[in-house]
This record gives sequence, structure tokens and C-alpha cells, in this order.
Amino acid sequence: MRNTRERSLVLILVSAQFVVMLDSSILNVALPSITSTFGLTAVGTAWVLNAYFLSFGGLLLVSGRAADVFGRRRMYLAGSAVLVAGSVLGGFSSTDAVLIASRLAQGAGAAMLSPAAMAVLLSRYSGAARTGAMSHWGAASTVGGAVGVTAGGLLTAWLGWQSVLFVTGAVAALVGAIGLVLLPPDDSTTTRRFDAAGAALLTGASVAAVLAILAVPDAGFGSIEVLAPAALFVGCLVSFVLVERHAADPILQPAALSDRRVAGGIAANVLGGSARIACFVLVALLLQQVLEYDAGRAGLAMLPTSIAGFAVSTMLLPRALKKWGPEKIVVVGLGLLVVAHLLLSTVDRGNSYLLIVLPALVLAAAGVAFSFTPTTLVIANGMAARNAGVSSGLSSATAQIGGAIGMGIFGAIDAANRAGVLDAGGTSHAAAEAGLWSAHLAAAALAACAAVIALCSFPSLRRAASPASLVARGSAPASTLPSGAAS
Repeated sequence: MRNTRERSLVLILVSAQFVVMLDSSILNVALPSITSTFGLTAVGTAWVLNAYFLSFGGLLLVSGRAADVFGRRRMYLAGSAVLVAGSVLGGFSSTDAVLIASRLAQGAGAAMLSPAAMAVLLSRYSGAARTGAMSHWGAASTVGGAVGVTAGGLLTAWLGWQSVLFVTGAVAALVGAIGLVLLPPDDSTTTRRFDAAGAALLTGASVAAVLAILAVPDAGFGSIEVLAPAALFVGCLVSFVLVERHAADPILQPAALSDRRVAGGIAANVLGGSARIACFVLVALLLQQVLEYDAGRAGLAMLPTSIAGFAVSTMLLPRALKKWGPEKIVVVGLGLLVVAHLLLSTVDRGNSYLLIVLPALVLAAAGVAFSFTPTTLVIANGMAARNAGVSSGLSSATAQIGGAIGMGIFGAIDAANRAGVLDAGGTSHAAAEAGLWSAHLAAAALAACAAVIALCSFPSLRRAASPASLVARGSAPASTLPSGAAS
């Protein structure tokens, strides 16, 4: 970076992403305490998490577009303010309805904050500077998610679950206050239209998709709770495409999706997002329900994930991106996620934390770091700088929707296997082992599918393996596999 102010700017921008990822995971370990406080059913407990993902995933892409049109600084500050308000409301909530409403507000604030911060990075920096900045962004994402689990467990054990929300609000307020000082002013010379009709349809499609996915574990694929929002999703999506064809300044340029990098990056991000979120949510359940750790111990057990994620993102990832480029690194990261979930699927009560769980957590942290940021760069490289907000929103939205899809799939698989064990007379502990075993295998399968899509879609990987390139190099096919694919 050119000077101290530039370094400070990058630090505050990536800190915004840290807060967003912290907020997405910090309540995971606190859920049993929240359930006890309000006497929630399984559905009510799920909605404490789902409300956040519903508003976050539903508003990300539109918020990214709003940042491009109305100003990235404005959206950053507005997002941090909404996130603070939602966190404080949640901390003071006296009913489950108020808590769920606060989570909706938190998700909306995060959806405004994250794409605005990333858009500043993508539009302000290029080349090596962009790679370095996005590596720190990846570190903030990995560490934020892992610290959320650790801090959530410790705070819940020591001060109660309400403290988790107050701490999130305090950190978001700090990020907003520093951003007020450091963020560059918005460009007032450029006038762009905001496609309100397209925004409404896209938000409706996103929210409907997330609702359908979240209903799967409890209602089943063929239920009205799933089919009704799925039909709404299709209707909104078709209408969105028709409206965008005639929009003066569309939210999402149709030509962008015809780029193989962008299309492949989106598909890989959806499936990869499913595998990445499992590293936090499923592992939190594994530690408490299979290894029988209390909330505080489970939080401490996740601490190495934060350390490993930070180290990989700040020390290994920038060098790897410079040497091999983001497309190859995406495949490496997805491969690491496959191995991590396969290891986690073997965990039972008798396993050693140091020999099995810890190595799997370190691999998962590396996989998250190597797959998330490089995928974002692949998508950004296929889109124009003036649409950096849309690019960042698209990257984040597809990852979040993928996470929602993953949790819907994993929840359904987990529940089915637990029910099978319980119906056969097994214990609740054996049921938890069976359910989480199958869920981690499903996560590994989705990560593997994402890697295959990346190999088939990304230009540098396709060129490396094409017959023409083999002839040109005079090499045998086996020797031309890129190092990322080979791993």
C-alpha cells in the first residue's frame, strides 16, 4: 500500500467483513441457551439463525447495486448503523419474536455493509495491490467466522447469550465510526439510475429462494412450504430477466453471466459456500453433541481455526495467488474442504481432539481461505470496475445462498439419519454421530462438485488441460495438470 492512510483504509474495510462474518456465526454456540430462555421449538430455534441468512442473502445483490448507484461510503455507514441497531435490539429482546426481528435487521445491515466495503477495495486497487487487499479480506472472513464461534461460546458461558449480541453491536459501531473518518467521499459527478423494478424482483427472487431452502429440513421437498416459495422464486426470476432486458442501467448485465469465469465462479461459489458454512455450523454441533463439550470448551476448541485461517490468508494466500492465479487456487481450496469434511465425518466420542479434530479444523480453515477470496477475484475479474458493488454483492450473495442451500440439505440429511437411529432404539448420542457423519459426507460431496465445475469452467484450467495446449507444449497429458488440480 502507498502509505499509512491506505493501509488504514484497507484495515477498516476488511474489519467490516470481519464483523459480518462474526455476526453470522457468533450465535451458533449460544443457541441451546437461547432455546432454553424462550422455550423454543426446533423450528423456532432454527429461525434465530435463518432470519439472519434470509435478509442477508436476500438483500446482498441489490445492496451491492445500491452501493454503485448511491455511493459506497453511504451504504457502508448505513449498513453499520442498521447492524448496530439490530444487535442492540437483540440484546434487549424479551420475546423470541423480537429476537428474530433483530436478526432480520442484523442481516439487512450486514447485506449493506459487506458489498459496499468490498466494492471500495475492488474499485480502488488493481493488480498486486488488489490481491494483497483481498487476501486480507479473506483472512477477515475466515477469522471472523471462527472467532464468532469461539467468542460466542465463551461469552455465553461467562455472561449469557445477550452479551454476544451487545459485543457484536459494539464492534460494528467501532467499524462504522472509523469508516466515517477514513472512507473516501463518494463520487458526486457520476449519475446512475437505480433500477427499482429490477431490485424488487431480484429481492423477491432471493428471499423466496432462501425461504424454500430453509423450509426443506422440516417440511420436505414436496411440501407446500417449499413449493410455494419455489414457484415465487421462478416467477420473480423470469420477470427480472424480462425487465432487465429493457432497463436503461440494469442491475446485472446479461453479458456478464455469459462469461465462463463469472458463470463458473457463481456455480462454484454456491456449492463451495455450502461446504464452507458447514465448517462452522456442523463443527459447532459436532463438538457439543458428539464430543460432548460445553459451550465454553467448544468455543476454545475452535480457536485454532482462527489462527490457521489468519496465517493462511495473510502469509500463504498472497504468494499462491501471485504464483498460480485465483482460478487454480480455488480448486486447491475446494480440495482441502473435501479432505476436511471427510476427516470430520470420522469423528466419534472416542476420537482424540489433537489427532483427528484439530487437523481437520486446520484443513477446513485453509480450505475456506483458499476457496472464498480466489472465487471472489475470479468473479470480479470478469466484470467491469464500475460494477464493483454488483460484483461484490454477487460473490457474497451466491456464497450465502449456497450456505442456505447447504444447511437445508445438511439439516434434512442429519435429521433423517438421526430419526433412523432413534427408531431402531439407538441413543441420542449415537443418533448425533450418525446424523453429523452423513452431513459431513454431503458437504464433502458438494465441495467436490464445486471443484469439478471450476476445472471445467475457468479459462486457465481449461487451457492447461486442452489437447491443443498439450501438443503445443509437447508434453504428456499427465504432466500438464496444474498443481492446484492435482492436489
